[in-house]
Amino acid sequence: MKLFIPGPVTVQPDVLEKMTTQMIGHRSNDASVLQERISDNMRRLWNTSEMILLSTSSGSGLMEAAVRSCTAKKAAIFSVGAFGKRWYDMAVRNNVPADLYASEWGEITTPEEVDKVLKTGKYDLVTITHNETSTGVTNPITEIAEVIKKYPDVIFCADTVSSSAGVKFDVDVLGIDIIITSSQKCLGLPPGIAICNFSQKAVERAKKVENRGFYLDLLSLYNYILKKNYQYPSTPVLPLMFGLDYKLEQILNVEGAENRYERHKKMAERVRDWAQNNFELFAKEGYASDTVTAITNTRGIDVKALNKELGKRGMQISNGYGDLKDKTFRIAHMADTQMEDIEELLRNIDDILNL
Repeated sequence: MKLFIPGPVTVQPDVLEKMTTQMIGHRSNDASVLQERISDNMRRLWNTSEMILLSTSSGSGLMEAAVRSCTAKKAAIFSVGAFGKRWYDMAVRNNVPADLYASEWGEITTPEEVDKVLKTGKYDLVTITHNETSTGVTNPITEIAEVIKKYPDVIFCADTVSSSAGVKFDVDVLGIDIIITSSQKCLGLPPGIAICNFSQKAVERAKKVENRGFYLDLLSLYNYILKKNYQYPSTPVLPLMFGLDYKLEQILNVEGAENRYERHKKMAERVRDWAQNNFELFAKEGYASDTVTAITNTRGIDVKALNKELGKRGMQISNGYGDLKDKTFRIAHMADTQMEDIEELLRNIDDILNL
């Protein structure tokens, strides 16, 4: 089955094979070397000099960790869809003071809105969803980052779960204190491991927060890595670390990161052209994602029936998310998907729908 859903993605056989590497002691020097190499390559991918942290969780684990570990006063949660709203729910359930600033689905978070909110002085942490998989919207993170730089006491957290390794980030230039991704999307791995950077500014903030939790305490992870030379306080998910180590080598030194970004962009352009010719894009014009396209179901097709027919042909797309079910459908073009895979998918949809 070829998956054209926004995670998990189809994983290449050589990556799966690498994950069957025999276990090593997670307190061994080999484990430290593995983790340090992963960290160095993630720094290269993200263009950052800051500490890299791994979490045996989905990206949601590190989202919760970020808002709990680094909010001393109050968090401003900006949402453009389901996963931005989830960040707010995490804050509330952890008793972290937070306010939600939600845009209409399909719209973006504007830099002007961020500036207006932060200008109040009420907030010391801000969360931005870079790429919202429920709506296919990509926020203008460069412009938003310039606004946040005006407020040096504010910790900048970014959810790039569905865009890192598919879209380029210059994290230190943008000033992102905690950038979060996970394994099952553009990185091309199975689910189960999440990754973030942790800036010195975030470190100093976390020291002022008393109730940071236990398993997801980012400061504890950071301190343990320093003390134990790239090891973790709890058992890490070694198979995924073997896979991540191997995959980062492929991304950076075989395909090349810039080539990977260009491939994602071209696949997105192809799907958007097809969508605009046959349906409509759901995302605000100019802000459509390069990793997943949300398509407005203007023809009123039965998305479930379409997916059933695609399944018979060895392919799967995604229905709309939540309230957008059947009103939209989504085609992901991420990780190791190639243009010929996209062409095959679109030919089959055309055939099934008689387009």
